[in-house]
Amino acid sequence: MADEGLTIVDGEKLRLADLSLPESDVTFTGAQLLDVADSKVSSLLCGLSLPETVKSSALKRLNVGDVINFRCAELDREEASSKFREYVIAIADELEDDPIVASILDGNTLRLFLEDEDDFAMLAENLFTELDIEDTGKISKSEIRNALLHMGVEMGIPPFSEFPLLDDILKKHGAEGEEVLGQAQFAELLQPVLQELAEALAEKHVVVIQDIKFSNGSKLRKLLGDKQQLNNVIEQILLEKYSAKDGPGNTKLIRDFLEKHGKELGLPPPEAHEAVYNEVFLAVDDKKNNEELEKDEFGALVEDILEKFADELEANPVFDN
Repeated sequence: MADEGLTIVDGEKLRLADLSLPESDVTFTGAQLLDVADSKVSSLLCGLSLPETVKSSALKRLNVGDVINFRCAELDREEASSKFREYVIAIADELEDDPIVASILDGNTLRLFLEDEDDFAMLAENLFTELDIEDTGKISKSEIRNALLHMGVEMGIPPFSEFPLLDDILKKHGAEGEEVLGQAQFAELLQPVLQELAEALAEKHVVVIQDIKFSNGSKLRKLLGDKQQLNNVIEQILLEKYSAKDGPGNTKLIRDFLEKHGKELGLPPPEAHEAVYNEVFLAVDDKKNNEELEKDEFGALVEDILEKFADELEANPVFDN
C-alpha cells in the first residue's frame, strides 16, 4: 500500500502477514471462521472491506464443496487453522489476479489545502462558483454538503455513506439550513469543517475502492504458467486463422484477437492503450507475419507475444476507468 492517492491492493500484504488463527478454545463453525478471516484481512488492508465477489471467489478456491454446509459445519482447532490460512491466501491470489485500486484517505490532502492560504482561497472560490448556479453571489449554508461532494475522494473527502461522522461535523459547525452566505462567509465556514474532517481522518483512515482497473501482467503470467489455459487460447486463435481464408497475416490475426478478447486474459483495453500494443508488436519479427507457420510454430509465436505483453505491463503498469 502507498500514500493517499491511488493504491494497489494486490494481496502482497496478506502473504507477508502472520496467518495464525487467534488463540481460542472455542470450536468454530465455518461461518465464524470466515468472519474472523474477513476481519483479519480488513485490518491488514487498512480497514478495507473487500467486495463480496472477491470473497466468494476465494472461497471457491478452497474446494470445500457445498458452501452452505461448510458455513454450518463445526471445525476443530487444526482444521480451522488450516482453512483460515488457506482462505486468506486464496484472497491474496484473487487480488494478485485482479488487483483492486483504492484510495486511503488519511487527511493529508486536506491538510495540504488548509496549510496554503492561496490554495485554500482558490479551492473555496472555485467551489462557490460551481454551487452558485444562478450567479447571485449567495448560496445557502446547506450547500457546504454539496461542496464536499464536489471535492470527492480525489480531494480527500470520503463518501458520506462510508464516513457517517461527516454529518456530525456539518451539524457541529452549523453547515445546515437555508441561511445564505457570500463567498467570504462560505470560505469561513468551509475551513473549520475541512480542518475537523482532516483530524478525524488522521485518527481513522477511510479506504475507498475506486472503479479503476490495474493491469500489471500478473494475470498474464498465470496464464503463461498454465499450459492448458495457454493452449486453449492458442486453439481459439488458430480457429480464427483456419476460418479466415486469405485473412490477415499471423501477427495481425493475433493482434486482432487480443484486442477483442484481451480483457479476459489480463490485457488493457486497446482503445485506451494503443501504445502498449504498438510497443509489443513492433518487437515481433516481421518475417513471421507472412510465413506459413506450423501449428507449434504459431503457438510459440502467440506465447512469445504474450510474454512480451507481460514484460511490458510489469515494467509499465497501466490504469483504466
